[in-house]
Amino acid sequence: MSHALELKDVTISYSDGDSHVKALNSVDLTVEAGEFVAVVGPSGSGKSTLLAVAGALTTPDSGQVLVAGEDIVPLGDSELAQIRRNHIGFVFQSSGNLPSALTAEEQIELASKVIGKTGRYSSAELLEKVGMAHRAKHRPGSLSGGERQRVGIARALVGDPQVLLVDEPTAALDRARSQEIVALLAKECHDFNVAGVMVTHDYDVLGHGDKVYEMVDGRLTPSAK
Repeated sequence: MSHALELKDVTISYSDGDSHVKALNSVDLTVEAGEFVAVVGPSGSGKSTLLAVAGALTTPDSGQVLVAGEDIVPLGDSELAQIRRNHIGFVFQSSGNLPSALTAEEQIELASKVIGKTGRYSSAELLEKVGMAHRAKHRPGSLSGGERQRVGIARALVGDPQVLLVDEPTAALDRARSQEIVALLAKECHDFNVAGVMVTHDYDVLGHGDKVYEMVDGRLTPSAK
């Protein structure tokens, strides 16, 4: 049986003046369906590069990136775009990327149109699942930071992705809201049977991860919670 997401010996480098820096250095990572994995590390450690590679946004120099059992490294741009639409959901660092003119419900409907398919749940049902049914007709300007993140999570789950990639979801939230949002992310990964990877600098939320990894200088190692 294939894993939902698997990185095998993935390396990606870039030039920084006269030096050569490995943003990812022989990274191995396996995430099963229904598993929520947290990756913690300081800025510049390679966390964002890890998400970009796992999300079919950046092609590594070497190694394999398997999504639902398919190695996506050899694929062309149009094929990678299909992988992103059909298999991957993204929760972004800032909830400010929600179009300001659309209500919470319309945000979900737009996402469904963009990827060209609907999943098991309607926009109303997705908002219900993230605790936002009562705010379905509200636009981002009248929502709190935590509420906007909830809408972002619902939007990422449109179309039943197999992989959910989450970039610093607590960056703009206070401690209580941070715990609330990461607990919700873990729950939705379990409930939707999605392989979730969250990168964060926030050590306080790591207890919600089924597994925790630490990234330092492009190297990924298992970490105790």
